Amino acid sequence: MVLYPEELRKMSLEELKKKLKELRAELLKQRIQVKMGTQKNVKIIRNTRKDIARILTELRNRQIKGEKVEEKVP
Repeated sequence: MVLYPEELRKMSLEELKKKLKELRAELLKQRIQVKMGTQKNVKIIRNTRKDIARILTELRNRQIKGEKVEEKVP
């Protein structure tokens, strides 16, 4: 799944934080699956990491624009 910047800009702050939390949990799950050998496609880890980075970038952009974003994102 790829999150495009246009989609992220439309999301509310709470939705972004929720999605970030979900993706971080998914990344942990994917790493475990790859280590155990149940998942052969390691590209999913890279894609998930990129999605996390896109969300963090959008949160930072909002912070720069002046929106109230917590300093430390969960």
